Amino acid sequence: MVDLSRRRLFTRNTASEDTLRLPWLNAPEFFADLCTQCGECLKACETQIIVKGDGGFPQVDFTIDECTFCYQCADACPESLFASKQQPAWSAKANINEQCLAQQNVECRSCGDMCESMAIQFRLEIGRVAQPKLDTQLCNGCGACVSVCPTSSINVSNSVA
Repeated sequence: MVDLSRRRLFTRNTASEDTLRLPWLNAPEFFADLCTQCGECLKACETQIIVKGDGGFPQVDFTIDECTFCYQCADACPESLFASKQQPAWSAKANINEQCLAQQNVECRSCGDMCESMAIQFRLEIGRVAQPKLDTQLCNGCGACVSVCPTSSINVSNSVA
C-alpha cells in the first residue's frame, strides 16, 4: 500500500486527501494500491482532463476543461477499479471562494453561463452586482465552472467547504 502521507516528507508534489481522482471509482481510498498507472484513462478522456498527478497516478484537472461523464476512462481501464455507469459518478461538488469577482462587486457570471445543471444561479442584491448562489443538490461536479473562472475561485472536491 502506498502511504501518501509518508511520501509528502520527501516531495513537494503532494496529493491531498481531497484530490479528485476519477469518476465512478469503486474504492477511491484504495486507488493508489490498485491503479497500475498504465495511462489508458488519460488517452481515453475526451476532454483531456485526466492528468498524471502525485506519484504518476491519474487525477482530474478541471483547469483544462470539464468532465462530460462519458465513461471512456472506465471503459479503457484494464483493472476493475470502476463501478457501473448507472452509479453516481462521484460525490464531488463545486465550491466558490471569496476571491470570486462578483463577491468583490465586479460583474462576472462566467461560471453560471457554463453550468449546464443550473447549480450556479445569480441573485440580485441592492447596491451590489448579482451574487452567485451554488445549489450543491444540483451540482454534479462536472467542473465546467472551474476553467472559465477568471480568478480561479472555484474548486471541485469531495469535501465542500
